[in-house]
Amino acid sequence: MTLQQLKYADAVAQCGSIGKAAKKVFATQPTLTEAIRALEEELRIAIFTRSSKGVSATREGEEFLSYARQILDDVSRITSKYTGKAVRAPQFAVSCQHFAFAAEAFMKVVAENGADAYDFTLRETVTSEIISDVACRRSEIGILYLSKRNEKPLGKILKKEDLLFEELFTAKPHVFLSKHHPLAKKKSIRPEELDRYPYLSYEQGAENALYFSEEVMPPIDRKKNIRVRDRATMTKLVLGLDGYTVSSGANSNAYASEITAIPLKLDDTIRVGFVRRAGIQLSRPAAMFAEEVRRLIRP
Repeated sequence: MTLQQLKYADAVAQCGSIGKAAKKVFATQPTLTEAIRALEEELRIAIFTRSSKGVSATREGEEFLSYARQILDDVSRITSKYTGKAVRAPQFAVSCQHFAFAAEAFMKVVAENGADAYDFTLRETVTSEIISDVACRRSEIGILYLSKRNEKPLGKILKKEDLLFEELFTAKPHVFLSKHHPLAKKKSIRPEELDRYPYLSYEQGAENALYFSEEVMPPIDRKKNIRVRDRATMTKLVLGLDGYTVSSGANSNAYASEITAIPLKLDDTIRVGFVRRAGIQLSRPAAMFAEEVRRLIRP
């Protein structure tokens, strides 16, 4: 196994095509094909599957590529330190529910990365895609919550995909609403007090089972429902419609002047945590992100 083979495999995975990868690394297609074939033969695994749509990594291939990229990142850092020239941009992707602290942690990682080039991805997405992204290694880390309603079904899915749930913090459900909302001065809120106001929740796409809901109190329990896909729209509707949503109570400093979080009288507990693959060491940017999240949510 050589560094050149690892670079070729990484390029093929990124491009999804032998032809495009060959152009990217300035090699011929036969050279790339033979290098991958020799690597697969040496490791005794199929790294890629070929189809009419292109090339994609197998499950074993994705695991191999996660280790290969760590090696390539280390080589790049060593080269950059002693020659001043980086040979590979650091890569990192995270998939999460719509937690403001995740975006803040991501920005911190970008600011402190220290590389001249990088390739980072932040996906605020639906619950099923978070699990799929981490299971298929599109993201190193996922962030979601478990509660009484979803703990058993999601726990089974995580176990099936060989994923670990690493708890970050626990919280009681809170109602998020405008500081000018008629209920904003209350010390706690009962679910029935919210009946007259629009309930805002995140739309989950085709996977609309209740246990995929991003909110502890699902829309089925509410009379007035509005579903959205992004956090900015959610915030605008909370402020403009006297709407509300239900989450952990971990508010962002960016919205602290406009939105308040009030305890909801609901017998449930939210457990927010990382989802990650078992037995896989985090890359340097992923480790930085995890530590920054822990710092932000630390009491």
